[in-house]
Amino acid sequence: MTKEYIEIGFDFTTQDQLGLLIAQLSEMGFDGFNEEQDHCKAYILSSELDKDEVINNLNNIFNQYSLIYSKSIIKEQNWNAVWESNFDPVRVGDFVGIKAHFHPNFEPAVQFEIKITPKMSFGTGHHATTFSVMQMMEHLHFTGKSVYDFGTGTGVLAILAEKLGARQVLAVDNDDWCIENANENIQNNDSKVIVVQKVVSALQNTQFDIILANVNRHIIEANMEELTSVAYSGSQLILSGLLIEDQQDMIELASENGWIFVKSQPLNGWVSLLFNLS
Repeated sequence: MTKEYIEIGFDFTTQDQLGLLIAQLSEMGFDGFNEEQDHCKAYILSSELDKDEVINNLNNIFNQYSLIYSKSIIKEQNWNAVWESNFDPVRVGDFVGIKAHFHPNFEPAVQFEIKITPKMSFGTGHHATTFSVMQMMEHLHFTGKSVYDFGTGTGVLAILAEKLGARQVLAVDNDDWCIENANENIQNNDSKVIVVQKVVSALQNTQFDIILANVNRHIIEANMEELTSVAYSGSQLILSGLLIEDQQDMIELASENGWIFVKSQPLNGWVSLLFNLS
């Protein structure tokens, strides 16, 4: 059966407001966002949005900000054309660039280039959370390390970790669309990243040097103990998908699980956090 997706379009006034809206919509199940100046589009499976509770929550969110939204239906077979028409390449300084097959090469050149097929999966690099994680990754040592990418989305962070010299990268997500898109992007980059559709608890007696979790606050809170269980003394952890006001709470939560706060990477009201395990 062909899937249908709902596109929600809305105007916003500030980046902080947009950040709060994206955080709330993500918690509802929206997992694709496209920002266009002062306008944003968010995407969710129509089967999810048909639920009365979701509709009520959606109305409450926009009423809270005195905003209105539009809603339209996109058929699965039309998705690529819609997304590609709105997808611009992403550049993180001279470090890494993310582009689609129809984009020209980066000029000036970047150190690492990642080619992706633009789809609905979260993590194309446009959003501040993914962007700030990549900024942080530039200054970590990945050569010869094992990496666990929890909530991989498009797979770009896992692919970047491998390009940075990681010897083993395991990427995990629980969304069918993300698994499909991540595998497609891995093929686009001749990558050997392994993608699985599992939860952390399935990784028994497995430990990683570096753990990436670019998801959201509630998912991090629900999985912090299990994320710690796949680490060892000296492992590094990057948490993202967090609003700047979440920083202190996340530092305290991580500390309770043995993690030592190293530094933060704020961007547009969002923040990525780096920890070492004691």
